[in-house]
Amino acid sequence: MQPLGIAILSFAHGHAHAYATRMATFDDVRLVAAWDHNPERGLEGANRHSMEFDPDLEHLLARPDIDAVIVTSETNLHADIVERACAAGKHILLQKPMATTLADCDRIIRAVDASGVHFQMAFQMRCDPLNQQIKRWIDDGALGRICAIRRRHCINFLFNPAVASGPSAWHIDPVANVGMFFDDAVHAADFLYWLLGTPATVIAEIDNVITSVAPDDTGMAIYRWQDGPIGSLFNGSAILAGENTCEIYGDQGVIIQNYDDLVSTPHAPPGVPALKLFRRETGAWETFDHPVPAGHGERLQAVPRPWIDNIRAGRPSSTTAHDGKISVAMCAAAYESARSGRRISLGDFL
Repeated sequence: MQPLGIAILSFAHGHAHAYATRMATFDDVRLVAAWDHNPERGLEGANRHSMEFDPDLEHLLARPDIDAVIVTSETNLHADIVERACAAGKHILLQKPMATTLADCDRIIRAVDASGVHFQMAFQMRCDPLNQQIKRWIDDGALGRICAIRRRHCINFLFNPAVASGPSAWHIDPVANVGMFFDDAVHAADFLYWLLGTPATVIAEIDNVITSVAPDDTGMAIYRWQDGPIGSLFNGSAILAGENTCEIYGDQGVIIQNYDDLVSTPHAPPGVPALKLFRRETGAWETFDHPVPAGHGERLQAVPRPWIDNIRAGRPSSTTAHDGKISVAMCAAAYESARSGRRISLGDFL
């Protein structure tokens, strides 16, 4: 089997290192070259993963030994880079959020659709075996009619003193990345969309509550699906420690999940289930006995394998460019609600 040649386009986002570390263990992949508009950062990343560094993006994209690229640049550069990768016929794994504006999301969608390349968003929550079991239970009707879903999503990012001046400072730049709710709640927004489809409306509060490092540190959004569930999304970027949770309530069952994706989440203690389902018909809880990923890095490293497998098998992407726009719209609409104090229709953003 001829290995797929992979290029990494920017090491701005730290997840690039997690992806490269895991892909270096794949027999059917070869990490070939890297580019970054910041040459020092790009050279350091390339050397770290034994890749060539090419300061010329067009030259790198023209190489016949590169089949696919991972785009992990600052968010506001995504559309430009993806358009150029599509023009070169390279398959793409794009870091979240898809873009900083809906207009740039549309640029990406047009480029992907016109080129026919395989495109996937890098949403690790969709690759988590516990989250996949939640979706199976919902799709199988185990919960019956769902009335509510609550997702708590939090990180300790803004308590890191190096954030404002270190290599991750672009995350708190409103031009490069909008805000912390936008940067991280996009994961939970995509999760809600993946489980229940596109919500109809949102009402939200997003602000700096205990810090002044970033454009915002805390946000709460309440989504409503048309004639359907109410969803609560909490996203905090100044959380000392926590257990990310998901609760889903239906007339035939209830799902409770703990110890989900969070840098500061402790590993599930022995004997404590991370995921369980209550069935009305039995009146009892059942657990999903699957090992919880050992840490945040392991969750991130689960992203590249299905992307590579889908490319090789010619299967559709698990998270398309059209999907990527939904989570951006969900976050953008939440910001508009917080700004205006009004309930916002998602239809106005799609």
